[in-house]
Amino acid sequence: MNGILWAATDYGLLSFIILTVLGSAAAWAIGAAFAKSWSPVWLIVPATAVLSAAVRFLHFSLFQEKLLSIHFYLIIFIITLAVSWISYKSSRATQMATQYSWAFVQSGLAWRSR
Repeated sequence: MNGILWAATDYGLLSFIILTVLGSAAAWAIGAAFAKSWSPVWLIVPATAVLSAAVRFLHFSLFQEKLLSIHFYLIIFIITLAVSWISYKSSRATQMATQYSWAFVQSGLAWRSR
């Protein structure tokens, strides 16, 4: 896994774990915010792309990793996109079940009719 998911540096695994956790927390907030504002789900893609670039910059500035690495950017992008999508779906299901409790109940990451 060394060199595939994280950079093959002295602090590669440490930087991957710390910054992925922080990036995932921010991605969770992105997904919840877009769901609460009733925005369409496709809007999380550009927001997550910007977040992934910021996380990649933190890898560069804190741990002296290569800045313009498409490989590691895509890995971070996929992780943060998955987290923000799960957050969006979870928040939207809760929102629908709460707002329209007479018509829907929450069912995992979705909602269903009563």
